Amino acid sequence: MEVAIVHDFLVKLGGAERVVKTLTDMFPNAPIYTLLYDEARVGHVFPKSQVRTSSLQDLPKFLRKRHKYFFHKMPQAIESFDLSGYDVVISSNTAMSHGIVTNTDTKHFCYCHSPMRYAWDWTHEYLKEQNMGRFKRAVSRRLLKNVRLWDYYSSDRVDHYIANSENVRRRIQKYYRKDATVIYPPIDLERFKLSPNHENYFLIVSTITPYKNIELAVNLFNKVRKKLVIIGDGSDRKRLESIAGPHIDFLGFKPDEVVREYMQNCRALIFPGEDDFGMTPVEAMACGKPVLAYRKGGVTESVIAGMTGEFFEEPTIKSMENGLARLLVNESRYDPVKIRKQAEKFDRKYFIEGIEKLVLS
Repeated sequence: MEVAIVHDFLVKLGGAERVVKTLTDMFPNAPIYTLLYDEARVGHVFPKSQVRTSSLQDLPKFLRKRHKYFFHKMPQAIESFDLSGYDVVISSNTAMSHGIVTNTDTKHFCYCHSPMRYAWDWTHEYLKEQNMGRFKRAVSRRLLKNVRLWDYYSSDRVDHYIANSENVRRRIQKYYRKDATVIYPPIDLERFKLSPNHENYFLIVSTITPYKNIELAVNLFNKVRKKLVIIGDGSDRKRLESIAGPHIDFLGFKPDEVVREYMQNCRALIFPGEDDFGMTPVEAMACGKPVLAYRKGGVTESVIAGMTGEFFEEPTIKSMENGLARLLVNESRYDPVKIRKQAEKFDRKYFIEGIEKLVLS
């Protein structure tokens, strides 16, 4: 059986890329088709010999780094891949990859991290984040409308949708009018050891963009003057560093081994934004650490209030501070063994079993 994997971009290593890595472990001979590839950043995980890129890869490097500005060109690029020689294609979709064109005899499974959020439920927030003038915003709205239409009609090209959470399954139903099977992302629990002790700091591991709402945590920890360590990088880092107090440390990007060490030694993980699933909270729970999270998105399917952490209800300092207070009051009651047990429900083996059952049956 000839298998190909399609992923929107291979330009960084995040949760979606961990899914792709597991798929390549399952199907080691499968090439990966992607719109853009950054060998310097991901080549040690996805070697160049395994990757097939689109015509967008021929753009100058400074344009490739600003690929969000030509999102309207991406539908044509994703449709240009010739996948006619494959029996099965698995697309890992965060935006465009479900829109590939396959033959009638090719089975297309789409592992959907989410329908493209900037075209649907995040459109208005996305436009605000770009800080564009009135004219550019009007042009962007028109382009987004065209992309939204393409996105909806191309959703019919998928034979079977797989959602990374119930949260995303509902989104697929709402925007594409399609049913989906839920298979949670693969968490490599063997990487994380149960650690009942902690050093006196709280931890965030995230890309640092406005969407992740890390500013809320920065403002709260400025107020309560507790130690917060932030691992990750992104467009909003410099601004947040400029408003952060002395109790907050920005460490930038760190390799997995360093992230694991910080997780195993933190007091709790802070998760202030909404995510489609949220692999980081589960990784923290695998270390026996409680999580403080905004009660929205996929994290509501992994964190259990009062047992593996606490939620706050509104994206406000007051609500988050109340959640932190509950977490501290209950701190002695959290059982690291029970927290780890909850994380084990999302072990990598269940992802592999679910994908094999669908693809190989």
